[in-house]
Amino acid sequence: MTRLEIYEDDLVEKFIIGSGRGGQKLHKTASCVYLQHVPTGIEIKCQQERSREMNRYYARQRLCEKIDEIIFEKKSKRQQAIEKIRRQKRRRSRRGQQKVLDDKKQRSGLKKTRSKPDDLE
Repeated sequence: MTRLEIYEDDLVEKFIIGSGRGGQKLHKTASCVYLQHVPTGIEIKCQQERSREMNRYYARQRLCEKIDEIIFEKKSKRQQAIEKIRRQKRRRSRRGQQKVLDDKKQRSGLKKTRSKPDDLE
């Protein structure tokens, strides 16, 4: 936080009741952390763990990552993973599909040459 010049005085921290799965304990305690960095206006809401202290730590960590992305204009590991999955799911072009099919035909031809010869009757 000191490297990115984020100070505790610039943060607005609130504890709110969490939502989602977790049962009665989650709905009774305010373990969800809302963190706002006043100079940049970035807001983080963290409910990763059951304990408030761990959520405070993770919220500050996420805030640092976000500010780091903005300052140095680089993509976080999470964003890189999302883009990788998006690329994997993207549909192949016709040329790419044809290339795969040609490769499959060539491979099947090679496998046919490996088969045992049929007995002559």
